[in-house]
Amino acid sequence: MAGLGCCTALSARRTSWLVFEANRGEAMPRKALRTRSVEIKAEVNYVNAEEAKKLIAAEGYAVLDVRDKSQYDRAHIKSCYHIPLFIENKDNDLGTIIKRTVHNNFSGLFFGLPFTKLNPDFVQSVKSQFSPDSKLLLVCQEGLRSAAAADELEEAGFQNISCITSGLQKVKPGTFDSVGSTELQNAGKAGLVTVQGKISAVLGTVLICAYLFITFFPEQAEKLLQLVPTS
Repeated sequence: MAGLGCCTALSARRTSWLVFEANRGEAMPRKALRTRSVEIKAEVNYVNAEEAKKLIAAEGYAVLDVRDKSQYDRAHIKSCYHIPLFIENKDNDLGTIIKRTVHNNFSGLFFGLPFTKLNPDFVQSVKSQFSPDSKLLLVCQEGLRSAAAADELEEAGFQNISCITSGLQKVKPGTFDSVGSTELQNAGKAGLVTVQGKISAVLGTVLICAYLFITFFPEQAEKLLQLVPTS
């Protein structure tokens, strides 16, 4: 009856082998069943705005803005680099046209969000400007795109990556020198929402003033109400 012999060869790649032996003492060729590689990757460093400011000033981190062009144009950190993780989707296939139309009539109209797709050249564009050992501080508006971009760059071999937790929307005015028509924390606001917000603020102020007038000057308020024509 043939015997079964099993031996394990340990190496840097932790490869397991099985050896089969026949009655005649002949060994069958060894065959690798599974190979597992162990790689050590640098962890992405998540920091708040004040810590990010120190990384730039004291440790020489370069700021890489991964937002879309519209948000970048509204406000961005001075002297930063801009390589968007998502770019405007101008494809003209039927499916994309339908999705773009629906998007522009809802999210685009109310929130000012462009219809975008993942930038296929993102990693290559970063590599063309930075070496893998470069110190990069990734920023976006809410913190989600910078985290996704950090994962892609980490997979590509970049070792010194930091991100601002919750993005630029949580940055206090004056924390960074910025360029643009608005504050960094407001660069994500556009569309009808901004108009609606202003209208709501005005109406709220009027209602509060009316309430205070009625509370402190009830007689005058009553006289004014009597002047209002009734139908």
